[in-house]
Amino acid sequence: MVAAGTEHVVVIPVKPPGVGKTRLVGVPPEQRTALATAFAVDTVTACLATPGVARVLVTTDDAEFARALQALGAEACPDGSTGLNPALVQATAEAGRRWPALRPVALCADLPALRADDLAAALASAGGPPAYVADADGTGTTLYTAAHDEFDPRFGVDSAAAHAASGARPILGPLPGLRHDVDDLESLRAAVRLGVGGATGAAVAVLDIPGL
Repeated sequence: MVAAGTEHVVVIPVKPPGVGKTRLVGVPPEQRTALATAFAVDTVTACLATPGVARVLVTTDDAEFARALQALGAEACPDGSTGLNPALVQATAEAGRRWPALRPVALCADLPALRADDLAAALASAGGPPAYVADADGTGTTLYTAAHDEFDPRFGVDSAAAHAASGARPILGPLPGLRHDVDDLESLRAAVRLGVGGATGAAVAVLDIPGL
């Protein structure tokens, strides 16, 4: 269990919304951009409402979007690296410089059904050795946490297995909103069934797509 009083900095990598979510086939480009924006907004909003989360640090090269997330209460830093894992390592190092007492948590930006109680439950059972949350399929990863000197994320193809092979332990429990990232229409439908945040709800409401 995490030590009593432990607080966290959640580090969220965010692609510029205009270049993300290309697997949402059938959704017009401008609406894909709106959805990607909404997913990140709802993810950040849930993190900011979570007990045990002291800071949220977004790493992105989209300065305008960074300002929008800062207006919600997040902090931001540039994504100056190539690749997701190097960007997370760099952003976590920046978090360590700003808030050395906070334990870093890497989190996907496309969790529109995330609820504060899911994230709080995961953080409450994560402490000591590195730990991760597998996605709903059991192959990907939505959350990874470790102390600064052990932080070694393995996001990518089959990342759950990669994290396990690195010695990280899986965080158990249903955690439905935390496990449901959105990459395609089917996963978006699943998130909507769980209940999405306000920004995603508004973006989905204008889509003319069956099942949404």
